Amino acid sequence: MSRRSEGDEARRPLLGFRSEDPDSGGDAPSEKSPDSTDDRSDDQPKLSYEEAVEEAGFGLFHGLLLLVCGWANASDAVEILCVSFLLPTARCDLQLSSADMGLLTASIFLGMMLGGYMWGYLADQRGRQRVLVISLTVNGTFGAVASLAPSFWLFLLLRFLSGVGVGGSIPVIFSYFSEFQPKLRRGAMISALATFWMAGNILAAGAAWLVIPRTFLHVELGWLDFQSWRVFVVLCSIPSLTSAFIFSLAMPESPRFLIQVGMEEEALTVFQLMYKLNHRGSCKPFPASGLLVNRKDDEDEVEPLRMRGCCEHLTCFFKQGLAPIRQLFVRPLLSRSIALLIINYCISFGYYGLWMWFPELFKRAEDGGSPCANMSQPQSQENESCYPVKTAVYMEGFVTAASNLPGNIFTILLMDVVGGKILLAGSLLLSSLSVFLIYVVKTKSQSLLMSCVFSGVSVISWNALDVVGTELYPTQLRSSALGFFTGVGRVAAIMGNVVFGQLVDSNCAVPILVVSALLLAGGLAALKLPPTKQTDLT
Repeated sequence: MSRRSEGDEARRPLLGFRSEDPDSGGDAPSEKSPDSTDDRSDDQPKLSYEEAVEEAGFGLFHGLLLLVCGWANASDAVEILCVSFLLPTARCDLQLSSADMGLLTASIFLGMMLGGYMWGYLADQRGRQRVLVISLTVNGTFGAVASLAPSFWLFLLLRFLSGVGVGGSIPVIFSYFSEFQPKLRRGAMISALATFWMAGNILAAGAAWLVIPRTFLHVELGWLDFQSWRVFVVLCSIPSLTSAFIFSLAMPESPRFLIQVGMEEEALTVFQLMYKLNHRGSCKPFPASGLLVNRKDDEDEVEPLRMRGCCEHLTCFFKQGLAPIRQLFVRPLLSRSIALLIINYCISFGYYGLWMWFPELFKRAEDGGSPCANMSQPQSQENESCYPVKTAVYMEGFVTAASNLPGNIFTILLMDVVGGKILLAGSLLLSSLSVFLIYVVKTKSQSLLMSCVFSGVSVISWNALDVVGTELYPTQLRSSALGFFTGVGRVAAIMGNVVFGQLVDSNCAVPILVVSALLLAGGLAALKLPPTKQTDLT
């Protein structure tokens, strides 16, 4: 087996290597790094996965990994939330009713629902890094093309297809990221990764504030008046496309996945890279001659991969695809899966049902009074112009997005101290109370204040849910489980947006009080979860 030339070594991606396709069965020769087995002494031990993660240390590699994965997480937030920011202006160009706006905000969640489990399953079978590249590309491409849609229904379809891509990157990015983390830092690091959702939220709100009111940013294309909100849609696709490019060039496959599919040498190379970056300046090699694998468990995990070659019929394919779901709802995973299903439904209905309507809610409160008081009066689209654009709507959206910061700092500092279960239950209960107060308050300033409270508290729930969901399931089910529960959440998000769209003009109290009740139910369900603080990944 020959070593790479110096030219080949120079072209190696900064943070990783191109691993062989798991379908190859590991028959292809693997390339050695400078610290490969030929250079290690015979007395170096073999390490388990958790031991190797600890020996690789914590430092520069994890910082770079956080930035790259965080940018991907932020790109998903931008793509999801951009629709809510363009609604106050785009509704005139696309001639949208409140019901149409509800369908439009729901369309991306429908795509996420279908894409979430599909991409999660593929990530467990084909690898996290590859799926991330494809899903981020799908997200950004269809998101950008949507800016050219001349009609509501075509725009709706393209936003749905963009959502299929978003549905893959959200659950997979957390599985991928967690599998590089030492257990004592995992909770804080996943919380830090979740913080980039706030960064994406602020980026989307800031871009909307800067771009959409600039009505001079439009081009006549003959068949389409390319208004400033369409420029905003194009800008929102850039983070996803750049993330896909970075992952394709520079990011290694998850070492936990590589071990799962029997590629121990490639996994060892990843650990050597981690060690090299985290101990830069040190001449010592990674202190292991190989990786210990529990062959019985390994064969059990790889068995679904081998079954791929046996599935020649469509029915067999679907049975194989649905097999991980069945495993989620048998003991010992049954009770935690039911609790997570309830929590994901409740928080997604409440958060996305309310959050996606905040810009429109603020717009209808421009004349003073509470949003519900004004929203209970039917809005006349014929007598109301979207121009000139009211910048206060985007300023308020920016302030609400920035109010995530205290909650993110809180979770980073306390996740590994208190534990995800307690933070999840407590923050859901507080979120329920803050939503109820949004309905009770009487002025615009009070509504903005309570919206900021809801934003700051609910982000603690999401961060805790990301940590808990990652730690509750074994490697061979992790991405599938996160994809499935993400899909459940998208069903809830769709229902929330449709309910708001149908009732926002007639009875504002109903959806807001329903959100409050569901968040309360989610907080109670969280108390049934097992503790996961600083546990080993299985």
